Amino acid sequence: MKERIQKIISARGVASRRKAEEWIQEGRVSCNGRICALGDTADAETDFITVDGVALPAAEKPVYIMLHKPRGFVTTLSDEKGRKNAAQLVNCGCRVYPIGRLDMDSEGLLLFTNDGEFANTLMHPRHEVNKTYRVIVSGCTEDALDKLKRPVVLDGYQIRKPDVIFEKGNADSASVLVTIHEGRNRQVRRMCNMAGMKVERLIRIREGAVELGTLKKGHWRYLREEEVKKLRED
Repeated sequence: MKERIQKIISARGVASRRKAEEWIQEGRVSCNGRICALGDTADAETDFITVDGVALPAAEKPVYIMLHKPRGFVTTLSDEKGRKNAAQLVNCGCRVYPIGRLDMDSEGLLLFTNDGEFANTLMHPRHEVNKTYRVIVSGCTEDALDKLKRPVVLDGYQIRKPDVIFEKGNADSASVLVTIHEGRNRQVRRMCNMAGMKVERLIRIREGAVELGTLKKGHWRYLREEEVKKLRED
């Protein structure tokens, strides 16, 4: 089946689709010995594609994983400060990459895959996957909750109105469920701060149709087929 060459490169985990497009424009990608142009297609099963003269790696079986990330782990694959990396907790026999981010002080559900196309789809701004967090906060008052429920502007972008559910607690310490529809940098923490609340703990418990459930901290599992299907559809 013919596909755009940048899509094939991304699916093999070599680079993002955008980076692959840059390589094609720079004349670094060839198919069957011919330098490719942006928009060219190929059959990943029968055509011979190279980047800088090096053949693409063989296609791996797609892997989709959920990790319960503990606090203190970064999600970037390389960290100049040498901090612990969440990917080190996922020993599945092949190299997988985190889908999106969960900052070092946050914990909970973090998805991993070796399917570049799948990851790019989930992270694209047009593919708004709802994410739910259990947030432990101080300074939780009726006024603060009311402010948290309002759409605010972050990074020059007005976010959609979040879904906010008060679970239990008081002004000193309360548990609140917050569902957001975007993925701005440290979005929930910044929203709480703007509402006058201080985040003491933040746990992502749901992404799209996938729930953290009872998965233990620091453990991972493969996503079920129906979970992957629902993520593609969300």
